[in-house]
Amino acid sequence: MSDFADTALATTARMRALFPATPLLRNDYLSAKYDADIWLKREDLSPVRSYKIRGAFNAMRKVLAEKPDQTLFVAASAGNHAQGMAFVCRHFGVKGVIFMPVTTPQQKIHKTRTFGGDAIEVRLVGDYFDDTLAEAQAFCADAGGHFLPPFDDPYVIEGQASVAVEMLEELGGAPDLVIMPVGGGGLSSGMRLYLREMAPQTETIFVEPEGGASLTAALKAQEPVTLGRVDTFVDGAAVARIGERTFEALRDVPPEDVLTAPEDRICTTIIEMLNVEGIVLEPAGALSLDVLDQLRDRIRGKRVVCITSGGNFDFERLPEVKERAQRYSGVKKYFILRLPQRPGALRDFLEMLGPGDDIARFEYLKKSARNFGSVLIGIETDRPENFETLFARLDAAEFTYRDITDDQILAEFLI
Repeated sequence: MSDFADTALATTARMRALFPATPLLRNDYLSAKYDADIWLKREDLSPVRSYKIRGAFNAMRKVLAEKPDQTLFVAASAGNHAQGMAFVCRHFGVKGVIFMPVTTPQQKIHKTRTFGGDAIEVRLVGDYFDDTLAEAQAFCADAGGHFLPPFDDPYVIEGQASVAVEMLEELGGAPDLVIMPVGGGGLSSGMRLYLREMAPQTETIFVEPEGGASLTAALKAQEPVTLGRVDTFVDGAAVARIGERTFEALRDVPPEDVLTAPEDRICTTIIEMLNVEGIVLEPAGALSLDVLDQLRDRIRGKRVVCITSGGNFDFERLPEVKERAQRYSGVKKYFILRLPQRPGALRDFLEMLGPGDDIARFEYLKKSARNFGSVLIGIETDRPENFETLFARLDAAEFTYRDITDDQILAEFLI
């Protein structure tokens, strides 16, 4: 057994002083849907509702073993890493200063303070994470603290490998396939290093958000690269640059085993798991489930483990998630209609709607001295094909309209 596998086993055993192993649960709904034996490793049920507590615990434990007098730890995070570190600071009785962007939602700030209690201090600095990170590192250097990275750290990687250790123990053997999310690479590199030795027959699939595909870019360049633009919707995995250390463990991953998930499609997965299974997942936590349909043929008849990496979902985001899911599924559209300014014109339009169509948005202001007025309309329906019928009726009646559902600029401005 390698030093890494040995260390991962020892780390997992020591972690039991902090929290019990997260459950590995067979999901009957997904198993039936995909004709496979699908299990969920529920990291969303850890004490901080994500796997980040693992890396923070191991890194802090090892630093304290090397430097018992190290009493100050510093981090920069807007989410799960902050909460994991806060929990661990309180466990070890050390001081933690956590820098978060000013724009961080209050729910995340409150949870970080709740987990850390009197052991931590939250400082809100900068509108963007790069500014926050710079302030945190400068403070750490001045105050003589230890900076705790979220993923690109050997001790953090060892800690995240404990997910794989528990998975094999709970399953009683090696699964055929493991699907895991990728952000900075801490979880994926740790799990891969352990599985490569302890379960070499297990295939691995890595999933990253389409708007933050840093592993895909790194594999193409054969080195970590910084993405020019990142969609931060999947905030737990949308990373502009994968870690140097983490990439070393992933550099030989076959590119075809790295899948990207569109952000709007991830929303459909979040809604499905909430409505059908009652499981609350954050966008990053839904990544491994989101690609099951793509892998339908590959996983049929196999035992598959999906890592649900986190459940820190702010329900204030639910309307946005539902909206994006409906638009991706094709059951909600927005369009601008050129409506004649004459009595009865609106009634003529309404009579074109089918029994499954519902108006979700209607904005119109009658303007004098004009023959036509523009109307912003949002329509929800029960089947995507209903829009074909509606648009055919509009065309036949010679109404002028424009579908703006997928027009990013207009949609952001008007919707």
